[in-house]
Amino acid sequence: MIPRYQTVLFFLLLAASIVMGSLLWHLRVQAHDRLLAAQNSTPTQAPLVAAPEQATLYIANDAENSLQAEILSLPLPDSPNARARAVLGKLLDIYAAPDAPHPVPGGAASIAQVFLLPAIAENIAAPIPNAPNPPAPNPPAPHLSEKDPQSGPELAVVNLTGPFAATHPSGLETETLTLLSICATLRANLPRVTQVRFLVDGQPRPTLAGHADLTRTYLTSDAIPTTGSNP
Repeated sequence: MIPRYQTVLFFLLLAASIVMGSLLWHLRVQAHDRLLAAQNSTPTQAPLVAAPEQATLYIANDAENSLQAEILSLPLPDSPNARARAVLGKLLDIYAAPDAPHPVPGGAASIAQVFLLPAIAENIAAPIPNAPNPPAPNPPAPHLSEKDPQSGPELAVVNLTGPFAATHPSGLETETLTLLSICATLRANLPRVTQVRFLVDGQPRPTLAGHADLTRTYLTSDAIPTTGSNP
């Protein structure tokens, strides 16, 4: 015959097991409900992208030693810095494509950053070397508003990557065409950019690939060719 205290202990353990089982089931249901709520709150729509806009790219042509304007429809962000990087990325993507008129490897990833700063007051830009024809006349300088100091001329600092400089074809003409096409494309899409400086991996560099000077400040007005002429 089972002692009474063992019977009481059995039923106490059985009740405790039932309570613990119910509690665990309740916690499991709560965890499942929280998981479903988190999934339902996750956005199902794709993030919005910038609306396509017309952008003018000045594409270098090695055979003619010239820059040729081409208008493309590109998704351009509102931020001027991001917009500058977007148009230059597209330009370098064209150079990295098969049968490019100015073949340069690297593509858009070769543009690390583009910073826009107030333009240098003192004109320290020297004439562009190896320009086959005289540069186009300088357009009127953008008006600097006293109420809006950000409306004045700007300096674009283009930070290129080390691999881009390391793999760029060497030669004064081909290096100069790359720099001129960058300057002209910036001026065409951000008219306030009047000057450009170049860095490589965030540091000054003497030349792009052994010839074209990267220590100077370039005037974007010198890069845009006159109609029907070379830069």
